[in-house]
Amino acid sequence: MLESDLSTRLPTSDELPDSDDTPVDNENQNFLPNLLLFLLKQIWQDREDWFFAADMGIYYTPGGPYIPIIPDGFLSLGVERHKNQKLRKSYVLWEENYIVPILAIEVVSWSPGGEYTDKMAIYAKLGILYYVIYNPDYWKRDRHSPFEVYRLVDGTYQLQTGDPFWMSEIGLGIGRDVYQDGEMRMEALYWYDEKGDRYLTAEEKASQLAKQLERYRQLFGDLPDV
Repeated sequence: MLESDLSTRLPTSDELPDSDDTPVDNENQNFLPNLLLFLLKQIWQDREDWFFAADMGIYYTPGGPYIPIIPDGFLSLGVERHKNQKLRKSYVLWEENYIVPILAIEVVSWSPGGEYTDKMAIYAKLGILYYVIYNPDYWKRDRHSPFEVYRLVDGTYQLQTGDPFWMSEIGLGIGRDVYQDGEMRMEALYWYDEKGDRYLTAEEKASQLAKQLERYRQLFGDLPDV
């Protein structure tokens, strides 16, 4: 856990920039973390002790300079779901009792962003337990695998095996599967349970229910009026 001995007043999230104004060059950098966020809202709908953000700055240097690290996605546990009943502009460690995220996710794009070097070093220094690098398009260029999960062991990230990969400290697995968007099929990141079963999206649940109702009608006729 990071701590500060500073006696001077630290800047608040309202006083810090909430973006570095750097545009993404890959649609997946926005879509995939947000898909994971929407799934978490279903999976943990009764919990208020977690926070997941997409493309949000993490301020981690209480002594300055106040330059954030910005993962494509990150998850923190043991923090307020909505801090002070408001939406966060950024994740400022000294406003979060120095609770660092437990998981960081990076989606590699055409422009290398230090996912395997600089960002990995910063996440390790912060003490982020799990680091996921998703690189479906440029993995050969980067000489890595398309999907890699790292776990912090004695201050160093060690590559893990498994897809999906179960993260016991979080109580979730993460892995890849097909996402259907109209007629287009694409690969996406999903959460999984301990048995390796993928959590369904709201659309998939609705479609599944509609199919069940149709089978019921075929067997028994229309449902009675309520």
